[in-house]
Amino acid sequence: MDLTVTEVDGIPALLAPSEGPLHAGLTFRVGRADEPLTRAGITHLVEHLALHRLGLTDYHFNGSTGTVGTHFHMSGDRTAVAGFLTGVCDALADLPFDRLETEKSILRTEGAGRGTVATDRLAAVRYGATGFGLPSFDEWGIHQLSAEDLRRWVGTWFTAANAVLWIVGGEVPAGLRLRLPPGERHALPDATPVLTTLPAYLSGPGAGVVFEAVVERRPAASLYSAVLKRELFRSLRQEGGYSYTAATAFDPIGPRAVLTAVADAHPDQQDAVLGGFVDCLMRHSVGTVEEEDLTAARAAAERALHHPDDLPALLMQRALDLLTGRPLRPVEERLTRLRAVTREDLHGVAVAALESGLLLTPQGRTADWAGFAEVPSWTGAPVDGVTLAVRDDPQLRLLVGRHGVSLVSPAGARTVRFDACAAVLAWPDGARHLVAADGTSVRIEPTLLSVPPGVLPRLDRAIPREALVRMPARDPSVIPRPRPVAPRAPVVSPPAPVAPVARTPRETAMVVLAVVFSIAASIGLLGLMAVGLDEEATAGDWERLGLVWTVALATGLPIVIVQRRRRSG
Repeated sequence: MDLTVTEVDGIPALLAPSEGPLHAGLTFRVGRADEPLTRAGITHLVEHLALHRLGLTDYHFNGSTGTVGTHFHMSGDRTAVAGFLTGVCDALADLPFDRLETEKSILRTEGAGRGTVATDRLAAVRYGATGFGLPSFDEWGIHQLSAEDLRRWVGTWFTAANAVLWIVGGEVPAGLRLRLPPGERHALPDATPVLTTLPAYLSGPGAGVVFEAVVERRPAASLYSAVLKRELFRSLRQEGGYSYTAATAFDPIGPRAVLTAVADAHPDQQDAVLGGFVDCLMRHSVGTVEEEDLTAARAAAERALHHPDDLPALLMQRALDLLTGRPLRPVEERLTRLRAVTREDLHGVAVAALESGLLLTPQGRTADWAGFAEVPSWTGAPVDGVTLAVRDDPQLRLLVGRHGVSLVSPAGARTVRFDACAAVLAWPDGARHLVAADGTSVRIEPTLLSVPPGVLPRLDRAIPREALVRMPARDPSVIPRPRPVAPRAPVVSPPAPVAPVARTPRETAMVVLAVVFSIAASIGLLGLMAVGLDEEATAGDWERLGLVWTVALATGLPIVIVQRRRRSG
């Protein structure tokens, strides 16, 4: 793919020849990482509003908002593409603010349907609630954004100096006009992590395993992503049969790249998947990389440089590279760099990836046995303030002070200071959600606390106004309520033990006589039947039978006499 660099209406343009249909797009250097948490979602909202007036067409067009870039792109004939890109620029200059509340509702629905992805947590753990950590958070800012907020955002970020045009399929189509204000190009946001102890792990809510690393962006790193994918697939699916999905992703961002690896797990196979996953990382980190894996990964990367279906995505990435100061290397140079990668180079990437790695384990599983430090959940010293009891959990207490709030447990404290707030979400029912710049958060639900009068109003007065985000009223069904206390079962005293009744010697003798009588009488009856029916019975048999009956009479007669005396007495 040989690129031609030109300019259209003051905007750099990248052109790539292709025999297929025309693909074109406009990329801006702005994304989620550039937004403050209090305005999270503003770029996405601009994208939606800019596309609204373009209506329905017979061609495919779309917009997307990423971590550091926003893209508008279309495929179709030259007239349609020129009209689409011209329309995007014109719409950015005159957004349809009559659609503002409707598009907000659409974004809220989109966000609710998107759900929570396990990998989303890791960015906030690494970077907190600013910059590259922002994609971990919901688009809370859209609830209170005004038309003026969007005008200022467009005027700052959606400018000619902060944009690149790209076209797959030849020349610039006739009639294309990119009417954007001049502006300035913006550098990438800060990428300083708040988590300093690495590699580290945290236990996730899901059953699978996720690994994320930040590595230097170079050919060896992109090839290692493909090699790791082959190793995980072979080990966890083909050989072990533990996972169905074992995959990796490589997301370049300026001079760095985020390498992500995932593997799903059935609940019965979680330990096997975690162990096998870590084994793959460790094998690579000690230099065990198969030559055939490197060869296969290199061949796939070379094919992607020429395959027409991959060209739009490649050119979109080249546009973002140009905006972030990355060199645009010719295809032959890129091929030379790919072919120069060795297994030793992959070993170096594997070591660097493991050193910067964040591991998300299945719920309840640890990874300290593999050398990963646990990400602390309770850090920082608690503030001085009023203590509020938590109704559902007597081991927790909430402290509300002049300088911040703390949730305190036997394991430690989680503190958000007011001067370090990234955002405070405020609901009409009194609930508050405080998020610090380092990602620490504390929720205050009045329904779950014993709150003395005046405490929450003092809290609201202490919250920085610029950090406040007014949230819409919640459905009463989602407001948490204290768990009902189960009624205590009545205490039933066990019955008092019955003391054994002591027998007199006479009563004991009567019991013995009764037992002997029962045995003798039973033998006598059985003997009488046997001897009486035996035609060959002898006199000796009758004598022995008479002896048995004598014993029975001798023991039974005293019992009868005693019983008669009791009745008469």
